[in-house]
Amino acid sequence: MTGYSGRFRQFVRAHWPALRLRTILLSVLIFAGILPGLSAIFLRVYENTLVRQTEAELVAQAVALSATAEGLWPGSTLAPPTQLQRAAPDWYRPEPATIDLGSTPVFPARPGVRPGGPPAPEAVAVGARLDAVMEETSRTTLASIIFLDRNGVVISGYGQGGSWAALPEVRSALGGRPRTVLRRNAAYQPRYSFEWLSRAPGLRIHHARPVRVNGRVEGVILASRSPRALFRGIYQDRIKIGLGIVGTLGFIALLAVLISRGIAKPIEALSRVTREVADGGGGQVPPPPSTAAVEIRTLYEDFGRMAEAVERRSRYLRDFAAAVSHEFKTPLAGIQGAVELLQDHDDMEPEQRRRFLDNIAADGRRLSDLVSRLLDLARADMARPEAGLATELRPSVAKAVDARPPNLRIFLDLPEDLPPVAAPAATLEMVVATMLENSRQAGAEAVRIAARRAGDAVILSISDDGPGIAPADARRIFEPFFTTRREEGGAGLGLSIARALLAANKATLDLVPSGKGAVFEIGLPAAD
Repeated sequence: MTGYSGRFRQFVRAHWPALRLRTILLSVLIFAGILPGLSAIFLRVYENTLVRQTEAELVAQAVALSATAEGLWPGSTLAPPTQLQRAAPDWYRPEPATIDLGSTPVFPARPGVRPGGPPAPEAVAVGARLDAVMEETSRTTLASIIFLDRNGVVISGYGQGGSWAALPEVRSALGGRPRTVLRRNAAYQPRYSFEWLSRAPGLRIHHARPVRVNGRVEGVILASRSPRALFRGIYQDRIKIGLGIVGTLGFIALLAVLISRGIAKPIEALSRVTREVADGGGGQVPPPPSTAAVEIRTLYEDFGRMAEAVERRSRYLRDFAAAVSHEFKTPLAGIQGAVELLQDHDDMEPEQRRRFLDNIAADGRRLSDLVSRLLDLARADMARPEAGLATELRPSVAKAVDARPPNLRIFLDLPEDLPPVAAPAATLEMVVATMLENSRQAGAEAVRIAARRAGDAVILSISDDGPGIAPADARRIFEPFFTTRREEGGAGLGLSIARALLAANKATLDLVPSGKGAVFEIGLPAAD
């Protein structure tokens, strides 16, 4: 059993449609809104079905009695049908119900009989033989059955000797057309407190059917009966109605499951992970459930990116704090040591004292440079993209080249048809200047700056003829404080600041493998 349920759940997850939150809520609200209407419609339709069923029963009784009367009629040529007649396509003609509680007019209660003429002798003879059949039928079906002759005079049944030829249903039957009508029930007395909910208890169904003998209407069978009571019918069909109620409750339960699995449970899981992230546990955001609403899935994805960014930022801050501590520790230790020596040796030689003071000044300048670079890095990390930027690349690169380090030859390859880029001119100048300074410090003598169009971006390539970057260092050159020139006073923040400034404008800075020298590529989005 567990295996079947597991496979069922797996099947549901694989085929569950992607529903939007508004779709789920709209479905629930619509169903809740139409449920009372559905119940009322069900009662109306069910009651109408009961009335039509009563009509069908009356029609069946009248057809049987009419055929019996035709067979008993003197001179009737009624005979069993032949096989050829039964094979005809129009031999079987089922008679559909004709009345509807919503549209069929309701006549007043049937009036009393009017004085009638002498009855037809043939009809009297048939009525005498048909009377017992009619009585036995009425005893079982509780229908009132009356036999009339071709003039509408009552032969057998209530009102014997009178005439009902003026009734619309009888006139129609005397004309050869069976007819069913609804009439008020004068004898109706409410028996149940909720009968006002039903339209049928105060009505009575009347069906008139002609008796044809040798193609001529010789009489009429008039049958009437009250329809089945709605609440009695509900009781009799309680199993079916109970199944319908169970189905409705099942659908409501399905909507509850839909809301639970599509909204409630995913939000609870996301809330739990949020608390873990807030507590510093670095909670892992689970994948969104396959049954979750589209908006919930998007929320999971956005929260996952946010959690990754928070974790990355936390890790960055930890590493940054450790690096800053390490970078500040060395000059601070030098300053503190020099100060202590100066304090302990008042008789120190002037030249030696000057050397210690120079060391203190150098370490102070190094600390000042570090603070300035850290401020630059912080500003770069906090930078936000500017809207509507359209910067020409050639003037920005030319400005950085004009301020190039000495003894560095620069070759430019910038096509005239380059589109403007979506990056500030100051950022471009600062990044190109940083790359040129790095090339000079690495010992390069020549730098080539080239640009090309690549789809919706412009690729700016900066390559030099220096010794290049060792493979072991290639993975770390963009890390803050990583430098191979620490003895020369390098802080290792230039590339980090350059990449952060470019990232703020959705641009990239990457090291490209090369056979000789260092090659960096800057990916700049083209301006709209």
